[in-house]
Amino acid sequence: MARVVVTDRARADLDRLMVTHSLPGTTPQRVARALAPLADFPALGAPLEGRWAPRRFVLGPWRWMLIVYIVDEARDLVVVLSMVDGRSATSPTVDAGPDR
Repeated sequence: MARVVVTDRARADLDRLMVTHSLPGTTPQRVARALAPLADFPALGAPLEGRWAPRRFVLGPWRWMLIVYIVDEARDLVVVLSMVDGRSATSPTVDAGPDR
């Protein structure tokens, strides 16, 4: 079973999303439920490509919320790096193309 660690940056991202998206006070608990399966299945999330590799992502409690993480297999560790609105132009799932 992997240990799931949330970085300070990811916590700050979540705090910001709670304010900017008027998310409910139960959001941290909802995110924790979304992260729970990663302890047993660290590679559950979809792999990101390009400059985002080898990171992966899972959807948060809302379909627009991407939880970006990396797996450290040697340490049996999942590190949550960021939580973002997947609809944003700067989302890791947006094709950056040659002009970006």
